[in-house]
Amino acid sequence: MRDMADDDRSGALLRRAFNSEYGFLVVVLTLLVVGLSLAATNFLTPSNAVAILHQSSLVLIVAVGMTFLLITAEVDISVGANLAFASCVVMDVINQTNSVALGAMAGIAFGAGVGLINAFVTLVLKVNSLIGTIAMMMALQGGVYLYTREAVQNHHQIEIFPKIATGFLLGIPVPVVFAAVVALAGWFYLARTRGGRLVFASGANEAAVRLSGYSPARVKFGAFVMTGALVGLASVVLASLLNAGQPTAGTGLELTVIAAVLLGGTSLMGGRGTILGTVLAVLILKIIDNGIIMLRWNQDLQIIVPGLVLILALYMDQKKRGHAHG
Repeated sequence: MRDMADDDRSGALLRRAFNSEYGFLVVVLTLLVVGLSLAATNFLTPSNAVAILHQSSLVLIVAVGMTFLLITAEVDISVGANLAFASCVVMDVINQTNSVALGAMAGIAFGAGVGLINAFVTLVLKVNSLIGTIAMMMALQGGVYLYTREAVQNHHQIEIFPKIATGFLLGIPVPVVFAAVVALAGWFYLARTRGGRLVFASGANEAAVRLSGYSPARVKFGAFVMTGALVGLASVVLASLLNAGQPTAGTGLELTVIAAVLLGGTSLMGGRGTILGTVLAVLILKIIDNGIIMLRWNQDLQIIVPGLVLILALYMDQKKRGHAHG
């Protein structure tokens, strides 16, 4: 009898963990790591762990901004095109000025500027953010070829520039440090500040925010601009990694980022989401990518997986909302 009671208790604990906010993600992450460790001998090595963290950092920097935006019940489909254009701006400005700092600031300013226009189109012109940012994506994809017909090559000889993507700080890859700082700052703001509570409230109940004397539009404006600025930061890392500004880079990034944020528990309808969930989901997607390469499967699967994850994440979001209303 005691054994049966223990089994029931263990089963209940497992079910509770699986259904908890992060339980599902932790279980999936654990199964992936264990499965790939058994299937590929060189998966569980320090160099491969560094490679996964490297690949995750670029997506995570953008995904933190997208988490804020989706919590406010808005979305930005232009992040991939913004990243590509901003990387060309970064390299071009460094070539012209011989200053990495000016190039980085130009990239971040460009990204933030795109976010500002997206905010204006959505909140002032009242265009649905999905449609407005698809239009921005198309404008950027065409505009980058007016700006430069081909990749902007590195014409400067500044030694520190490639180290932004490939260097280490206290044994940790520099892009991972950037991503960790962005994620921690995002987590702290959402979880520990009044501004964070307003982000959630602006997605859940705009009328209540207005009655409290705050402007949900201002909160959403800030989320758009912050997302754009983080895309600009990611573009500095990307330009350093490629050692060029690449007009075609970032293709499909928006779907990977949105798939990760939704899989991480952020609701497409706004009002719910966490940075930790986003971090775990980004790691899951990038470990799957890494596993596809390790097992020498067809790399087109790397495009298919985020699409399937997007469907799964939307299904889970609907179920959660169904339980919340039930």
